[in-house]
Amino acid sequence: MPLMIQLVVDCHDPHGLADWWAETLDWTVEPQDEAFIRTMIEQGHAQEDETTRHRGRLVWRTGAAITSTEPGAPRILFQMVPESKAGKNRLHIDVRAAGDPQRVRARLVERGATVIGGGREGPHEWVTLTDPEGNEFCV
Repeated sequence: MPLMIQLVVDCHDPHGLADWWAETLDWTVEPQDEAFIRTMIEQGHAQEDETTRHRGRLVWRTGAAITSTEPGAPRILFQMVPESKAGKNRLHIDVRAAGDPQRVRARLVERGATVIGGGREGPHEWVTLTDPEGNEFCV
């Protein structure tokens, strides 16, 4: 049986970063079930401080995920961690631009990405950027 993967991104603000990446990729932030969260608290399986409000809804404080409508696409989970990013990512996301890559890059910079480099290999060229929390990705 083949294994499925989920990509996990460590961050300080999982809900804000999930929103940013969902818009970037034209994916959807997975909804969280407020009734289930409340039930877990009422039954003693979770504490109130494990939750927060995001966009007016009760959510788990430490995580948010995004998904694509494309079959087989991996889920991306944004997970809260206390430490800041300390160095270069050993794994990063490559975003393949549909259309003009320069326009895509400019739009990402307008939305909070930062260009940090780039490269070329044969006919392939890319620009390396960081998301609003400093995680590298290429376009």
